[in-house]
This record gives sequence, C-alpha cells and structure tokens, in this order.
Amino acid sequence: MVVMRARYRIPLSLGAAGAAAVAYASLEARSFRLRQAAVPVLPRGMRPLRILHLSDIHMVSGQRGKQQWLRSLARLRPDAVINTGDNLSDPDAVPEVLHALEPFLELPGAYVFGSNDYYAPRLRNPARYLLERASGRHGLNGNRPATGVPRNPWWLLRDAFDAAGWSNLTNARGRLKLPSADIALTGLDDPHIKRDRYAEVAGGPDMDADLSLAVVHAPYLRVLDAFTADGYPLILAGHTHGGQLCVPFYGALVTNCDLDTDRVKGLSTHRAGGHRAYLHVSAGCGANRYTPFRFACPPEATLLTLTPRP
Repeated sequence: MVVMRARYRIPLSLGAAGAAAVAYASLEARSFRLRQAAVPVLPRGMRPLRILHLSDIHMVSGQRGKQQWLRSLARLRPDAVINTGDNLSDPDAVPEVLHALEPFLELPGAYVFGSNDYYAPRLRNPARYLLERASGRHGLNGNRPATGVPRNPWWLLRDAFDAAGWSNLTNARGRLKLPSADIALTGLDDPHIKRDRYAEVAGGPDMDADLSLAVVHAPYLRVLDAFTADGYPLILAGHTHGGQLCVPFYGALVTNCDLDTDRVKGLSTHRAGGHRAYLHVSAGCGANRYTPFRFACPPEATLLTLTPRP
C-alpha cells in the first residue's frame, strides 16, 4: 500500500502544479499593465510627443474588465494613438471594441489590421508554436492567406476608425497633423498572412514632415529590413503577444514570426542597409479566445514619449 501511494504521489503533485499554473495564467491574462518608453527620434528643439500604442486587443464579447481598462488609459492624455491590429477575437465584439476605444476616437490616430481582424479564430494546439520553432518553420515568413475560415466584420471597424478621422495605413501612407508636429506615416497590411505590399509604399520617409513612422502588425524581418533600409527612424508593431507563455527569468520561447525572442516585446533597435531604426513591439493586451492565458507576460499597452535626438 505504501508503494502504491508513492507511485501515484508524483503524478498527483504534477497535476496539481499544472492546474495551479493554468489558474495563474488565466488570472495574469487580466492583469493589465502600462509600459512606458522614451524614444529619441524627434528633431532637436521640438517638444516631446506622447503616442499611445495599442495592439492585439483580441476582444471577446463580455470582456468588460478589458474594456474598462482600455477606457481608463484616456487619463494619459496622449497626443495621438497608433493601433497595430488584431482588435477582434469574436465576430460579435465590434461594438465592444469601439466602446473600449471611444475615448481615443476623438484624438489623432492611425491603424493597421492583423489577421484576427480579418478572420475568426480557430481552435489550435498551442504546442504547435513550440514545434514550429524547434523545426525552424518560423523562418518561412508567414502563413498563406486563410481559406475556408469564417471572416470577422473588419469593415465595420474600418468604417468607424475612418469616420473618426484615423488614418488607414493598409499598404498606404498617411499623416497625423498635431498642434506641434506634422507626422508622416507609412503602413503595411499584415505580413503574417502575406498581405503586405511594400512596393506600393516604397520611397522612404516624407522629408517635409517633422517625423516619419512605420507601422505594421507582424514584425517579420523582411518588413523591418525594408523600413529600416529606407531610413524610417521608428517602427511600431504588435502580433507577438510578448511570447504570451514565457519562462520566468528566461523569457519568451516563441515570437510567432521570424523575429528573434530577444526583441519579442518592448523597445529595441534594428539594422539594415546601413541604417538603424528603433523598433517597438507591443506585447498586446489580449489573447486568442481559445488560448486565454498569459504566463510571465502580462497584457499591456505602451505610452511612447518621443523626444528630441541628442
């Protein structure tokens, strides 16, 4: 009897630890944080600008806590808002996304979409991301456009953002006219499903603007290389969820693209074509509805303070 009890003690302990980890990961997915970073990219003599970077909201109907937290960020009084996509994880959640973002629709803003804005999520085995990394398949530069997958009503978001005056950067250029600055923007559709068309926006920054920014959902290296080589000083992206399930004191295991895990979230730099750009990757404030967990990687938004170059 003692032997039998010892035999089952370890599996039971592991099962209890696993259940506790899942419970914590579910709780952490609702532990929203604000990240702040300063980026020295403005011309000398300009006053600092505050940009609120939102990404990967992945709204599901009924997520009132997430909506309230997003609305509370209006207290930051940013000069502008940049949304780098994946707002939806539920085709019925458009009204709730717009409710959450309502305080910001009166501000200057710009947006691109991600694959989850276009397509409804599917139930997948999370372990496949780890297997793809181990096999090197993340170097394939994205997935084929989805076929036979229900669509999300992305056009409702587009119409609402456009009506608010936000700049649609879907393989397009745009402009943010702020009281103290003129910011040119160049954006791409989601590289993760190969909708990016850099040739349509190539040509580099607008030299008559105070600052030019590059905006994209998924930070694939081909896109980062193109923006950086063309001379953009700052690139904003999302998509990675910061790794979502990370190892404490180690970090992310995957990025869900070909970006290295050292730059899975936060501010870093990228070099290409003899140029250097700052890269900010948002860890996002949501998760796919079928994997509503985060571990050692809390959901976040970022307040970027753009400052003059030294």
